[in-house]
Order: sequence, then C-alpha cells, then structure tokens
Amino acid sequence: MAGGLYHITLGSEHAGWRVDRAVTDVVGTLSRERIKKLISEGALEGAKGPLRDPATKMKGGEIFTLTVPEPRPHHAEPQDIPLIIVHEDEHLLIVDKPAGMVVHPAAGNPDGTLVNALLHHCAGRLSGIGGVARPGIVHRIDKDTSGLLVVAKTDPAHEGLARQFRDHSIHRLYKAIVSGIPLAGEGTVDANLARSSHNRKKMAVVEAPRGKRAVTHWRKVTNLKEAALVECQLETGRTHQVRVHMASIGHPLVGDPFYGRTRKAHRNLLKEMNFNRQALHASELGFIHPASGDRLSFTSALPSDFSELLEALGV
Repeated sequence: MAGGLYHITLGSEHAGWRVDRAVTDVVGTLSRERIKKLISEGALEGAKGPLRDPATKMKGGEIFTLTVPEPRPHHAEPQDIPLIIVHEDEHLLIVDKPAGMVVHPAAGNPDGTLVNALLHHCAGRLSGIGGVARPGIVHRIDKDTSGLLVVAKTDPAHEGLARQFRDHSIHRLYKAIVSGIPLAGEGTVDANLARSSHNRKKMAVVEAPRGKRAVTHWRKVTNLKEAALVECQLETGRTHQVRVHMASIGHPLVGDPFYGRTRKAHRNLLKEMNFNRQALHASELGFIHPASGDRLSFTSALPSDFSELLEALGV
C-alpha cells in the first residue's frame, strides 16, 4: 500500500474497542500490527492532536486522519542469484529456499540474500510494505531451514497475506528430524515464546502473560536410530518456534546448534555427512490467494541433504 492521508470515522459499533483494532477495521487494507506501529509513531490524529497509545478505548463516533508514509527505498542491491520458483503470478511468488540462504540483508549478511535475488528476478516489482532491506517479505524461515516461502509483489497482496498470517489461517507444515524417540505419537505444544534473558539471539519458553502465544501441533511419522521424523503444523509463526517447542519437550532438532546438544550416536554421522544445520524443512504451504480468492497449496520435496540424513538414520 502506498503512502497517503486517510480520513477515518468510527461508528457506534466501535464503542469499547481499542483504537488500533477500530482503525484496522475501518481502513481494511493495513494489518493491525502496521496500524499499531503507525499510532505509536504519532501518525493518527484526532480532535486533540496525535493519539499515540494503541490501547486507547473508543467511545464510537471519533474522527481521525491517518498519515501513512511512502515506503522507504530499500538499500539491497539486485543480484543474479538462482532461485527455485514454484509459482509466480502478477501478485506473488512462491520460492523454495535452500538451506544456507538468508532471507533479507542484516548485520553480517549484507548481500547474497533472498531479497537480493528477488530484486533481480522481479526487477524491483515487489511490495514496499516490508520497508528498508526487505521488500516483498511477508514472513521468514531461518537461514539454515529449507523450504517454501511466499513473497508479495504488490502492496495489496502483502496486506492480504499478512492478514492471513495474523489470523493463523495459513497452512504451514514442517518436516523435522528430532533427537530421541517421542513416546507419544502426536501432541501439541502451547507455550509462549520470548527473547531469552541470557542470550538475545535465542528464543525461550516463558510463562504467560510474558512473550507471545505460540502453538505447534506435531505428529511422529517414523522412528529412527535414537531419533524420529516428525511433522509440525504451525498454528502460529514465531521466531524459531518449531526448534524451541520441540526442544522444550525433550526432543530438539538433530543438528540444531542453538537449542539442542548433539547425541553421541549422531555426532560422528553429522560430521561425516557435513550436515551443519538443523534438520528442518518447510514442506507444505497453503493460503487463499489475496487477489483471486482461490485456495493455493504447494509442496516441497525434501532436499538431498535431509533425505540422505534420513536414510542414514533409518532403522
């Protein structure tokens, strides 16, 4: 969505609502998180000037103006990096990201990222909502996680996809090899996640109301040698969610350097195979196309390194 000035009039039905929720309802094309950020920055003005608290309760009938700034120019440079494009149309594209590729530029990874590749592939035709250095990026998967990712080429597509992620209606299924064999065949981890107080690069399970709610549904597929292949369906999509949740129930991902200690039985095998990542693959992705309204579903086959590890750990 491009920048501009929006005139907003709340109805009687918005009485008792938080202002961020009410404005999101009226505008309709911006996510609540985006509205919340704009309010905090003083972009929403009422009769008494800027309103900066997104939690302010409304009486109904209030009139506001919302100033949405133009997207800032990105600093990433286009780079001719090969991409596996599973699907592409004028609104979005689906990329099958290899392990080892960072999604967007950041400290320590200024180039060679998915964004650099997308800028070259799309010739700049990407949503500007992601802001500096991450045009088109609606969601992320970790550098060393492989698999499916949806990218927005237009602002309306970005907002439509972001709304589905916010509503937890996106279908996301991951395949993972976990350390140890779960006794149960399936389960659900419903545990809030927040930055670790000991290491800001790590996430940790915390007691509510701290952190953000995170829910992972897992199912054991196959028993392996002191390990198991599991499928994890995400109800929410928090940073490192699968990795932290599976570690929290005693089954960290094989090869995960952050959240699990490598078992002796696996240590030499991983070294021999030069498997230097967590065994995690985003294998299924499904959502409603934000322009056509059609249901789209995509599947990604296991990459060769994951398949070879699975075979080596087979019973």
